[in-house]
Formats: sequence, C-alpha cells, structure tokens
Amino acid sequence: MQSVHGGRKVAARRDHVTADLPSRARPSESSRSRFDARRHIMAFFTHHVCRGLSSSAVRNVAIKHLTVIGGGQMGAGIAQVAASTGHSVTLVDTNGEILKKAVKGIEGNLKRVAKKKFSDKPESGEEFIQKALQNVSTSTDAAAVVQGSDLVVEAIVENLKVKQDIFSGLDKLAPAHTIFASNTSSLSITDIASSTSRLDRFAGLHFFNPVPVMKLVEVIGTSATSQETLDCLLNFSKVLGKTPVSCKDTPGFIVNRLLLPYIIEAIRMYERGHGSKEDIDIAMKLGCGYPMGPLELADYVGLDTMKFIMDYWSAANPENPSFAQSESLNKLVAEGKFGKKTGEGFYKYK
Repeated sequence: MQSVHGGRKVAARRDHVTADLPSRARPSESSRSRFDARRHIMAFFTHHVCRGLSSSAVRNVAIKHLTVIGGGQMGAGIAQVAASTGHSVTLVDTNGEILKKAVKGIEGNLKRVAKKKFSDKPESGEEFIQKALQNVSTSTDAAAVVQGSDLVVEAIVENLKVKQDIFSGLDKLAPAHTIFASNTSSLSITDIASSTSRLDRFAGLHFFNPVPVMKLVEVIGTSATSQETLDCLLNFSKVLGKTPVSCKDTPGFIVNRLLLPYIIEAIRMYERGHGSKEDIDIAMKLGCGYPMGPLELADYVGLDTMKFIMDYWSAANPENPSFAQSESLNKLVAEGKFGKKTGEGFYKYK
C-alpha cells in the first residue's frame, strides 16, 4: 500500500503493507496475546527490569553495518538506501536466485539515480554506483553474518511465527549491542520481540515502498524499548535521508491505522448504496486533492492484503467497529479478485 502523500501518485506502486505477500491464513492464537494479561505482565517486568540490565549496550552505538533479512522488494530497497549512504550491508535470503535478482535490481535503481543526480558529471555518477555496490554483500545464512551487525532489519513475509523464529535464532548469536528491528506494517512489535531476550533493543522500523523514493520511516517503540534504541534508529533514519516519526505499538502504527479504516469506510459507503464506486472516488480526488480515490487505492494495494490486515486487527481487537468485516471485500477475495494485480477488483483492468 502507498500513502496519499505530497499530491503525487505514489499509490500505483505495489503495496508497502507487506515486505512480501503474506500468508493468507487467519491469525494464530499466539498473535492474539497482544491484549491478554500475560502481555501486560511481561511489559511491566521488562519496562522496570530489562531496561536497567542492558540499555547501556546501545548507548553511543553508531550503525555502520546492518543485516537485512529478506531479499524482496522492501529488503532490497532498504539495502540500497543504506549502501548509498555509506553503510556496509549484508542482504540475506534463503533463496540465492532472489538475492541475484535483488542485487541486479539495486544496480539498475542506482544507475537511474546516478543519471538524474549526476546528469552533468557522468564520472561522478559511475563512482557513486560502484561505491554503493561495493557496500552490498549477500548471504543465504543469517547466522553466519549477524555477529558483525550493529542493526538487523527484518523485511520478510507478514507471518508472526516466522518472524519470531528468525529473531529467536539470531538473538543467541548477535552481539549484545545489536539492535533488532522489524519492517512489519501490520503485526505487533511487542509480539515479535517476545521471542528474544533483547526487548530493550527491539523496535519497529517501518519503511514505505518504494524505499528509495518514499521519505517517511515510522520508528515504533514498545513499552520495553529503551530511549537509547529509539534515538539510535531515529538518527539512523535521518542519515539515510529519511524523515522519521515516532509512534506507539498500536495496530497500523500511524499511516496504515488511518489509511486502512478510511478505505474500509469508503467500501462500506459503497455497500450501503450511499454512492457509486466511481462517485466516491471522484469525490475524494476532487474534494480532497488525492491522486486516487479510496476504492481505486484498495485495488492497487491488493484486496487480499487489505483483508489479511483487517482480519488480523479484528481478531486482536474485536470490539473496534473500524475493524469490522466487509461483505464485498470478503466476496471479491473469495472469488480471487484481488485488484489490479489479478485484473479485477472493484474495477476491471486490461
């Protein structure tokens, strides 16, 4: 999903809601622990005990080397911007072919950046490309590279158990000062972090797609995340040339928490017959200056992705009417009509 930002048509690019397409299974019971008593007890304990034990490990850490887990569109984008700003990056994926494709994509993107940025100095542009590429290495074994990392950023499938398993394994191998961060846009950072022992050095670092273009980064802290960790990630984001915002570990953080209910309410207006889909979209484009209407945007995001996130939020917070089910959304997804990527959603595409 792309946010409506700066009056530009960024929505047409495929979703930032997930690093890769998520599993469509309904949320597991473990994902619902967000609101149970155990979580609150854990949060109280970690807030008062774990901070004091190890937050000093983060103090004054300069992020020089980072490991990015996941060679998909988001992971490759994060690797590109980090390498372009002088950081040493190891991009990790279990699939070697995905890594080759990612590096090829990074090189192509760097060439486009250099052509625009150094239009009158082609030699400087070539130097920029080569320096950035030299900063990128790849590996299919995260355990082999994490020991030299100041920061580990996960950008994989939106599946809580998979994320927890990865961080749990790396937690035993990474140095004490290493910060862990998830690029998730829909899952609870607290739930992901619960699989590790470094709760004060765990946060959300949510980039937006396409990473090299979109300026925003959401830095998400849990009740146990130390201020040193948050400061480190905020500063790191600025070094990347991004504009970071701080937010709490709540469903959707800031952008998606506002954007998805907006889209869902537009769908409900259509279901109630308050307006045709065309009229609803035209009204929001002309009345608010948005480049896309909400139903158009839903098709570009992917209706399956929309449903996955809303199902997760609804299961975690069933009393919130903003997360209630949408009949037309469920019907379209059941029919395999996911939007633009399948050729049909609320609209048909050639």
